[in-house]
Amino acid sequence: MVRSSTASTIPIKTQVNDGASLCCGCCLLATPLLIRAAAAAAMPPIRVLTALDQARTQYYHFKAIVIAGMGLFTDSYDLFCIPPVMKLIGRVYYAPPDGSAPGVTPPAVVSATVGVALLGAVAGNLLFGALGDRAGRRRVYGACLLLMVCSSVGSGFSVCRTRGCALASLCLFRFLLGVAVGGDYPLSATIMSEFANRRTRGSFIAAVFSMQGFGILASSGVTMAVAAAFDRYTGRPPPLHTPEAADLAWRIILMIGAVPAALTFYWRMAMPETARFTALVEHDVVKATNDIGRVLTDLDIAAIAEEEAAAAYLRRAAPPRPSSAYGLFSLRFLRRHGRDLFACASAWFLLDIPYYSSTLFQSQIYQPWFPPASRVNAFQEAFNVAKFQAIIAVASTIPGYFAAVLLIDRVGRRRLQMAGFLLMAAFLFALAGPYDRYWRGHATDAWYIVLYALTFFSANLGPNTTTFILPAELFPARFRSTCHGISGAAGKLGALIGAVGFLWASQERDKGKVMAGYKPGIGMMYALVILGGISLLGLAVTYVFTPETMRRSLEENESEHGQSQNGDGEVGYQEVSSEVPKSPASMVSSHVSTSPINPYRFSV
Repeated sequence: MVRSSTASTIPIKTQVNDGASLCCGCCLLATPLLIRAAAAAAMPPIRVLTALDQARTQYYHFKAIVIAGMGLFTDSYDLFCIPPVMKLIGRVYYAPPDGSAPGVTPPAVVSATVGVALLGAVAGNLLFGALGDRAGRRRVYGACLLLMVCSSVGSGFSVCRTRGCALASLCLFRFLLGVAVGGDYPLSATIMSEFANRRTRGSFIAAVFSMQGFGILASSGVTMAVAAAFDRYTGRPPPLHTPEAADLAWRIILMIGAVPAALTFYWRMAMPETARFTALVEHDVVKATNDIGRVLTDLDIAAIAEEEAAAAYLRRAAPPRPSSAYGLFSLRFLRRHGRDLFACASAWFLLDIPYYSSTLFQSQIYQPWFPPASRVNAFQEAFNVAKFQAIIAVASTIPGYFAAVLLIDRVGRRRLQMAGFLLMAAFLFALAGPYDRYWRGHATDAWYIVLYALTFFSANLGPNTTTFILPAELFPARFRSTCHGISGAAGKLGALIGAVGFLWASQERDKGKVMAGYKPGIGMMYALVILGGISLLGLAVTYVFTPETMRRSLEENESEHGQSQNGDGEVGYQEVSSEVPKSPASMVSSHVSTSPINPYRFSV
């Protein structure tokens, strides 16, 4: 559209047909050249995206946090309900025939149950991340949530009640649940980053991620409530007697995980597509403007829509634009974004190895503080495990998330990630150094518990939160969800190494001291030293490769690498600007600006 000297805004068609409002009649003849010159000019921000970056915090932002965070809430619920569920499954399916001892789930079965969920998360990150950039964030978001609900319910049913069939079915549905949970990572982060303003974007995405802490708390609360109710209903059975109702209790715990996800399904489907996807990927700025006007009330949507409608007319009249897009598996992508993708994926991978290895010393803290399994029944044992997890969540996990929300837009992502890795390394080395000589026999010492809790706090304050945020800020719109999915998949591979590999490797070298069902390993002290070293490696990777994105718009982050706001880093016709003839129209061309998505929209 063209702005006259009186600041009125009218479509270019009217302006040209009315005569020489710009200069003289030759403007009519020079219109094609003027359009071409407009395409070569410097590109200003798309108005609706600029308005999003500058919008004040509104009710819809908090609503989006809850809607997007429910997937991560369900993720942590399903992950942390497994330890008490495994206690119940052991009592039900692995009790010795003579009833001389309580049943215990073999470590191989526990590892398989955890491992298949993490493998599913790897697949889900890659699959739904790629679909989010092709089919749209909103559409794929609903499918991901529906799979999450169905697989949570399926995990509880597990088809049958014989041991082999029930466990095989449980692993199948846990894998599908992992796919859904993994898919929720890139979609939640991308949606929140594209709705947020630049000033508080980090805090909003961190708030979405902090829903994991409340998922842990909910998992513990539900498990404690179900266990207490069944314990009372069955008349508080003796320790070595496991009533048949225990087979129902663990199924109910798993199926309740579907409730929060199901409750938010309607609101997820009612969300509009993000304006950045619609404008930068689908190239429909008018629709993006109208969609965002439905949810953010303080934007001047009428003025923006009028300008975008005129731009749409110009786009239809403009000459075709040569294609210069590049794909994910291209040298151009590698040159422009390979460093950032390596930084995000490697940091997430290195974080999740020590973070998910926390199960190494959970049992060392849990056992001295609670009665042994031979003195409590199945429900009481599950209750105690859930109680311990709730204490850790309240004491360290949730405070770490809250600290990240408060500091992420003040300190910055890069500094917070480096500080978190450094603190994790310090606390892991503090646990490892005197472990064999002191900590092994002093697990009830308050300092041991404090160091254990501070390891969680440091991770959630720093890299556990920042590795979720950075991939949603560093990449162009048409690659954003895919690259976040690749980074998240790398993280889940690290989680698999930490939760399964290090759990087995940390076993004592002396066969007589190895826990039942395990094989000799390298010992706890050496395992902790390696984990501390991995944290230092994460610090080094962050220092060398990770850029800062605090308080910069997503489009600025793209243009940092020579990109424009069209989402693929290309700028219209660069070769014509030097060929525009010296005419009255060419004098105007120096003041013409174009849209990143609509390269033939201009204003004077």
